[in-house]
Amino acid sequence: ELFGAEKGAYTGAHQSKAGKFEAANGGTLFLDEVAELPAALQAKLLRLLQEGKVTRLGSHQEISLDVRLIAASHQDLAQAVQEGRFREDLFYRLNVVPLHMPALRERREDIPRLIQHFLQKSQQRYQLPAAELSKAALRQLMDYPWPGNVRELATRIERFVLLADERELLADLNTAATVSSGFVLPAEGLNWQQHERDCLLQALSRSNGNRAQAAKLLQLPYKAFLYRLEKYQLG
Repeated sequence: ELFGAEKGAYTGAHQSKAGKFEAANGGTLFLDEVAELPAALQAKLLRLLQEGKVTRLGSHQEISLDVRLIAASHQDLAQAVQEGRFREDLFYRLNVVPLHMPALRERREDIPRLIQHFLQKSQQRYQLPAAELSKAALRQLMDYPWPGNVRELATRIERFVLLADERELLADLNTAATVSSGFVLPAEGLNWQQHERDCLLQALSRSNGNRAQAAKLLQLPYKAFLYRLEKYQLG
């Protein structure tokens, strides 16, 4: 699929087929969930990035390509390298201009605009009249931790447009939020910055200073963990 195949290269290959990289020659290819690539494809991708060449399955002829690659992953690739699941040399080839996209719960100010976007998208797709959310519903959506990130928000809004039922949209939000987190906010509140700093210090102590392990204990992407260390001057 990515690198193409020649006729007869496998059962059902009745004609030669260009891969995604060939199709994107002279342009840009977006490769999602790059961490899921098996080792053999990681090696092929590394060769393409280093030499600008690919070889179709069932062929010995090299094809020169000029492709800009944008790769994405919901996993922490630096941590995947440390765990031996991702090639270190490929990681550094990809990590030229890294962009960290925070989880939706870390950028709640984006939620109203995303809701509006998905409302319009679903209304146009299904040719349904405009649906509006009440202010109370919007507040609940803003408070929800969104463990499924933007995909979960898009699915919920699509369901709301189809059913036109705000109660259905909000029905399991409280239950889902409770299941996703066992934390209970103290009645007197808490100092969040001090709480976060203490968590960082305890994770570092428990992992004997191993930052990757400490990030894993806190279930944080490695880069997000490093950002917080710098924020609290714990580096």
